[in-house]
Amino acid sequence: EHHQTGNKWCIYPMYDFTHCISDALEGITHSLCTLEFQDNRRLYDWVLDNITIPVHPRQYEFSRLNLEYTVMSKRKLNLLVTDKHVEGWDDPRMPTISGLRRRGYTAASIREFCKRIGVTKQDNTIEMASLESCIREDLNENAPRAMAVIDPVKLVIENYQGEGEMVTMPNHPNKPEMGSRQVPFSGEIWIDRADFREEANKQYKRLVLGKEVRLRNAYVIKAERVEKDAEGNITTIFCTYDADTLSKDPADGRKVKGVIHWVSAAHALPVEIRLYDRLFSVPNPGAADDFLSVINPESLVIKQGFAEPSLKDAVAGKAFQFEREGYFCLDSRHSTAEKPVFNRTVGLRDTWAKVGE
Repeated sequence: EHHQTGNKWCIYPMYDFTHCISDALEGITHSLCTLEFQDNRRLYDWVLDNITIPVHPRQYEFSRLNLEYTVMSKRKLNLLVTDKHVEGWDDPRMPTISGLRRRGYTAASIREFCKRIGVTKQDNTIEMASLESCIREDLNENAPRAMAVIDPVKLVIENYQGEGEMVTMPNHPNKPEMGSRQVPFSGEIWIDRADFREEANKQYKRLVLGKEVRLRNAYVIKAERVEKDAEGNITTIFCTYDADTLSKDPADGRKVKGVIHWVSAAHALPVEIRLYDRLFSVPNPGAADDFLSVINPESLVIKQGFAEPSLKDAVAGKAFQFEREGYFCLDSRHSTAEKPVFNRTVGLRDTWAKVGE
């Protein structure tokens, strides 16, 4: 007698009975399982051969998907959630559909990934770079461009006259059909702190004290001096600009190498930017004695930055390429109208390739 169903059933409703019979009753033709169910196939077929059914489903086994720098075990994923190492099942670092969606992965990129890796019986581990390349290719082709400064420092153009102007920028450099947008420009802008150095070698193609650089789709500027706080940190960069270089080369023929992005300080949209990275610091965390001990401490870095004002109209899940930074989407959980939150989907290039070498 069963402890729950009494004498209602002649046999316990075990997996090996319910799996094959329910497949047959529901008209399933191909039952796809991972390799650990290979030994169950003989019983699957035996049960179906000894009952009256309209169709005999066939079971086929394949290797489970294993990805580098994450775990796919539901038990381990659940531990990450219950111990609050991640925000939930939809945390953008999780290898779940809800996590990938919130991070900005498109359905097309996931389908392309599945197509590329194929189906096999050989147990192997797929490089995370393979998944990332699929979304990178998708967004490079389809994501509109925008400008955001993640680590801002103030830049003042001392000889700029007037309150500002609008400059025209393409939404996609290779797709004119995606149109253009008007971006405000003014004499005070934000640039990324990494885009300025007081001294640098010739390989540094950004702004250097006493040298010139171009602002994206705007003017050529020259760094004249800096202002620092008591700790020696640069708080303001003072520049001059060439008024005749709006989206064109200097008239005297001098060559200006390097282009940096910017955001007008007077029109900037304050944003929180969440820089998501790989959840674990080693390729195979499941092999560690304690997989929780190899969680990447920098898998989430939160920055407070500024974005161009057009991004105030972004909708949750909408992807953008933040020029020179990477691909980002508006977070569906934490964003508000007053303080948008953008999640980094993937960088412009695979920065982990060098780490693995």
